[in-house]
Amino acid sequence: MLPNFLKPFHIDDQKLLRVGPKLDGGYVIDKKSIPNTDVIITCGLNDDWEFEKSFLKINTQCIVEAYDHTVNKKFWVKRFKKDIIHFFLFKKIRLKKIIHIFRYLDYLRFFKNHNKHYILKIGTEDVYNTAISINKILENHQNVILKVDIEGDEYKILDQILDNSNKINTLIIEFHDIHKNINKIEDFIDRSKELKLIHIHANNFAGLNEDGDPNVIEVTFTNINKNELDLVKTDKSFPVKQLDYKNINRIEDIYLKFND
Repeated sequence: MLPNFLKPFHIDDQKLLRVGPKLDGGYVIDKKSIPNTDVIITCGLNDDWEFEKSFLKINTQCIVEAYDHTVNKKFWVKRFKKDIIHFFLFKKIRLKKIIHIFRYLDYLRFFKNHNKHYILKIGTEDVYNTAISINKILENHQNVILKVDIEGDEYKILDQILDNSNKINTLIIEFHDIHKNINKIEDFIDRSKELKLIHIHANNFAGLNEDGDPNVIEVTFTNINKNELDLVKTDKSFPVKQLDYKNINRIEDIYLKFND
C-alpha cells in the first residue's frame, strides 16, 4: 500500500481534464490552470510532445520550452535506423506506427518559431552549453506548467522547484523508484505550501515492486494560491475512469491502495 501522504486532495472530476493521448504521454490537470498558463516548461522530452501539442490547441497563446540533452542528431539517426529495421521485419505495419517512423518531421514542425527545444541537461547548477538549473529556467517566467520526466534525476531538483513554486500553476512530475525515494517524496510534499497534490496515476509499464506498489507514479500538483482547493483528502479510486488510461495497452493497469 502507498503511504497516506500520496493520497491526493479532493477535486471533482469535472474540474479535471486529461491533456494528451489516452496512452503514455497524457496527463490530468486542473482545467482552471489552462487559460492562465503562459509557458510549458518540459524537462525530459524523448520523442513525445503530445501533451504539449494538445495543450496548445486549447491555449493557443501558450509556448513551450523543452530541455533534454539526449535528444540530438545522434538520437534521431539511431531512432530512424531502428524504425526502418522494424518496418522491414514487419514490426511496424500499422499506419500509425509507419507514420511514427517520420517523427523527426513532426519534431521540426513543432519546435520552431515560439516553441524551443534546448539540448541541455536539467541539473542543480548551470554549466555553459551543457546543463541548466530550474532556477535559471524559471528566472524570467511566471504562470508556468512545469512537466518533469527525467528518469530519477527529479529528486535532485525538488528543492529548486519549491524555491520557485510561486511561479508554477501546475506541476506534473514522474517519480521513479518510489520505494527507494519515498522519504524524499514525503519531504517534498510536507514542505510544499503552495503546490498541492490533486492526482496520481501508476505507470503500468514500469511494473510493481516487491510490496505490490508501482515503481513509477505520475502525479499532478496545483498551486492553491492560483486555483482554489479544499484541502480534504479524496475518497476516489485510482485510476479514475475516463481520466486515466494505461500507459501501455498490453499490460493491466495498476489499482492504487493507500494506508489509512
